[in-house]
Amino acid sequence: MRARGGRGARCRRRLGAGHWGVRARVERFSEPAVLLLLRERPAHGYELLEALPDVIGETRVDMGNLYRVLRALEEDGLVSSEWQADAPGPAKRTYELTAEGRRLLDEWASALRHSRQRIDSFLERYEGR
Repeated sequence: MRARGGRGARCRRRLGAGHWGVRARVERFSEPAVLLLLRERPAHGYELLEALPDVIGETRVDMGNLYRVLRALEEDGLVSSEWQADAPGPAKRTYELTAEGRRLLDEWASALRHSRQRIDSFLERYEGR
């Protein structure tokens, strides 16, 4: 457990008068979300930026963070990219999932299933089932 007053993202905060604001977060969820979208089809950054909110449940995605994730995934051989200059408008880098990226996506799905089981167990106990 994090010591009181420690640094880092907090998942709860007091709203006042006995009320709490709680945010149940899945850390680094943008990585499996990007992998999932690229499994569906190759895409360029702007397409991913538009599609990510539906997958991660956020209203806004930070463009800089998305491109950092994409660069890291490419450096690790999980996605590949190439410039597409044949479409109208400026050239765009199109990203595609590699075989290693598919294996990582499978691992993410397994880990998320395990987390979901733990969460379901917690909620069942909470609800008295």
